[in-house]
Amino acid sequence: FKNLDDKYLTFKECLEENKDKHENTIFYTNDPVQQSQYVNMFKAEGIDAVVLKDAIDQPFISQLEQKNENVKFVRIDADLNDSFTEEISEDELKDATEKLTETFKKALNRDKLDVKVQKIKDEKVSSMITVSEESRRMQDMMKMYGMSGMDPAMFGGSGETLVLNANNALVKYILANPEGENTDIMCKQLY
Repeated sequence: FKNLDDKYLTFKECLEENKDKHENTIFYTNDPVQQSQYVNMFKAEGIDAVVLKDAIDQPFISQLEQKNENVKFVRIDADLNDSFTEEISEDELKDATEKLTETFKKALNRDKLDVKVQKIKDEKVSSMITVSEESRRMQDMMKMYGMSGMDPAMFGGSGETLVLNANNALVKYILANPEGENTDIMCKQLY
């Protein structure tokens, strides 16, 4: 496997790289350019990931997961793990999530929007979209079999979640001014 530093590693070496922070998990990217925000976050936290951008890689990692039951491959944009976030109080989180969810649903005119509020360590990151590993693999499989025109919602939703950074100045502004003059435009930009 080629990692983010263009070094080649064996399967066991990949598991050893992140053993301290994420045991039995190998993170990967299928497009380091498009997922550069995530790549930079991983590098800043000292977490390694491998580059898997060929069509054969998806069935290959599925086979490796079947052979090694306790090992899982997770794409770097699947979800933000604890390495990238700070603690936030339950009340503060609930309040911010309710207000921001309502504001974003209204601004984007999307009733089924999933919004999650987290305190991401990097204050420059205002928002990001995460797609659950299961949903993303289903979408990849649909593309591979020529069913890319089908709606993934048929299989239980798109799995997309808008993650908003409670540490970011723009998100703080939207939280403080849900009815502000430019709030709708900002919400659309963050999405």
